[in-house]
Amino acid sequence: MRGRPKARPDAQERQRIVVAARELFLEAGYGGTRMDEVAARCGVSKRTLYRLFPAKTDLFHAMVADHRRSMLALPRREDEDLPLADALAAIFRLDDEAAQAAERLAFIRLALVDSDRFSEIGEAIVREGAEPARQLLGAWLAGQQRRGRLRDFPTGALARMLMDMVLSVLVKRFPGDPLMSAEERARHARLCIDVFLSGCATEAASSDRGS
Repeated sequence: MRGRPKARPDAQERQRIVVAARELFLEAGYGGTRMDEVAARCGVSKRTLYRLFPAKTDLFHAMVADHRRSMLALPRREDEDLPLADALAAIFRLDDEAAQAAERLAFIRLALVDSDRFSEIGEAIVREGAEPARQLLGAWLAGQQRRGRLRDFPTGALARMLMDMVLSVLVKRFPGDPLMSAEERARHARLCIDVFLSGCATEAASSDRGS
C-alpha cells in the first residue's frame, strides 16, 4: 500500500508558489488576486500557503526578489575575461529570448501600474528589487575598479546611473514608439552601455569594449 507523497522542502514549495502566483498576478493584478486563488492555483492548502507567506504582501515581496534575479545575472565572478561591454550585456540579460524578455517586462509594468494604488508594492520594489540590485551591481563594478578596468568613481552612483540608463530602455514605453521590439530595446540598451563605458572605462579596458 502506498504511503502519502513526500512533502516538498519549504524552499522548493515557496519557489513553486512564487512562480505560479506570478502568472495569477499578471492575469488579475495585485488588487484582484486573492490568497485563496493562489492556493487553488498552486494546489496547496491555505494553511500551507499562509505558513510560507503570512500575507499577500509577503508573497509579493518574494515575487519581486525572484524577478530581480531574473533581471540581473548577479552576483558573478569579477575576474571573468569578457570585455566589459559583453559582461554588462550578460548582467542585464540582453541576449535572452524575446519571450523571456517579454515576461519580465510584463511583471515590471504590472508592478509600476499597481504601485500608484498600493503603497506596499513600491516598498517591495525598493526593498527586494532596486536596492539589492544596486548593491550587487555596485559590488561588481567595484571589482572592475580593483582590476583597473573602470575609473575610480563612487560605485553606488555608477550602479544607479547604469541601471537608470539600461532599465529605462528595457521597461518604458517611449512616446511615439509604443511598439519597440525586444530586439530593438536590447540594441538600444547596448548603446547605453557603450556610452556609459566611454566615460567610465579606463584606457586599459577601452580596447576590449567591442564594436
